[in-house]
Amino acid sequence: MKNKITCIIDDDKLSIRLMSMLISKNNFCKEITSFFNPQLALESLKKNCDDALNLPDVIFLDLNMPVLDGWQFLDEFILLTLKKEISIFIVTSSIDPSDIEMAKKYKMVKSYIMKPITAKKLEAASALIGTTN
Repeated sequence: MKNKITCIIDDDKLSIRLMSMLISKNNFCKEITSFFNPQLALESLKKNCDDALNLPDVIFLDLNMPVLDGWQFLDEFILLTLKKEISIFIVTSSIDPSDIEMAKKYKMVKSYIMKPITAKKLEAASALIGTTN
């Protein structure tokens, strides 16, 4: 197990519940945090920016959310000064090729994962944690 804390950011409560169950079942991490609102996730990251032990190792990020979407979250995220590297995986139902291309522009985004997430996709994500693009 490479990571301690995994954060799920998705406005769909069922998606968070299913992903949490799959992550736990597959021993992907020790702790899961989740946010229905990406703005609250950003506030948590800002609050813990100097405390590497309380920062997630991995973020699973949905794209299509109200108020603040995944792209806006990423634009805010890159402005943060964090004490550790966080691997971000976009987990979305969007099959739009422009979204897939856009994801490649963010160096912290390790992969673009189509919903639903599966054990096999989780295993592939685990292999990418800590790698550089």
